[in-house]
Amino acid sequence: MAKITLKDLSHSYLAKQYNNADWALRGVNIDWKDGGAYALLGPSGCGKTTLLNIISGLLKPTSGDILFNDKDVTKLNPVERDIAQIFQFPVIYDTMTVYDNLAFPLKNRGLSEIDIVTKVKEIAEMLELTSTLNNRASGLTADGKQKISLGRGLVRSDVNVIMFDEPLTVIDPHLKWVLRSKLKELHQKINRTMIYVTHDQTEALTFADQVVVMHEGQIVQTGTPVELFEKPKHTFVGHFIGSPGMNILPCRIKNGEINFEGKTLSSNISIKKTSFNKTQIGIRPEFINFSKDGIPVKINRVSNTGRHKIVDTNCSSGNIKILLKASSEIPSGSAHITFNQKYTYVYGDDWIIE
Repeated sequence: MAKITLKDLSHSYLAKQYNNADWALRGVNIDWKDGGAYALLGPSGCGKTTLLNIISGLLKPTSGDILFNDKDVTKLNPVERDIAQIFQFPVIYDTMTVYDNLAFPLKNRGLSEIDIVTKVKEIAEMLELTSTLNNRASGLTADGKQKISLGRGLVRSDVNVIMFDEPLTVIDPHLKWVLRSKLKELHQKINRTMIYVTHDQTEALTFADQVVVMHEGQIVQTGTPVELFEKPKHTFVGHFIGSPGMNILPCRIKNGEINFEGKTLSSNISIKKTSFNKTQIGIRPEFINFSKDGIPVKINRVSNTGRHKIVDTNCSSGNIKILLKASSEIPSGSAHITFNQKYTYVYGDDWIIE
């Protein structure tokens, strides 16, 4: 297992770089503790897989350093880094049995037959593969094959880090929850450093203790699932995490006060800098309520999701979504709303003002 440190890491696939768009990664700094469960979360093209491949040694960064337990491994190849990587699509040996697939990494490292049998049976039981150990891998379903890939990464006890690159993409939706729960359970049992790459917020938030949110090659926020939800440090985090995402609306700042729809909003912060290209307020749908007085809105649509109602409203500044309990009474036509002051944030050029 290893503590992983990334220092000023940047990477470009181009020979020369002229602007930010030429960089796949820009100025990444990370400190991951030994034995933690981490997730890299973001949309396609944000740099997640590039970062994973740099950590594994499949890519050499344009600049910056990678340290395992404070040892510089930037120039070491993947074998020398002692990592296990599970890819998006199952990588298995179809002609081998499930047992032989799981045993293969251990045989390559010269472990005794007794140790191999013990370890394979342990991992097979964790992944519920015991009944299929003597079956050929070619006959398994997609989720069964991906379990083998997971098992091959977990069976080794000498790895510094286990990395997952969107491992549940090929899994049927109803089985994803089962495997996510299994991975979380396995991490708690074996306590190894794990990094999970995904564009799915549910996968990231249910697996990881700390989630790194990436956007256009940058890290925009690192935090626990609760921190990312309750206090997004960047408008992208607010928009990307949550269903529906955070309402991001234009506002004005004058004399340190926030003005929205002609009303002054209460704030927990003192805003001194005002020289932003744009200023916005952010409020999650969960923290908005109907009231007798407040911001006037027009109700456009109500969607019932079972446990909740999503109310689509709009005002002159834009659309505002509200999330309420299914039993809540919804006004018709026009109404007024208020924002929970504790969860109303102000953003200058997309970054939170604190």
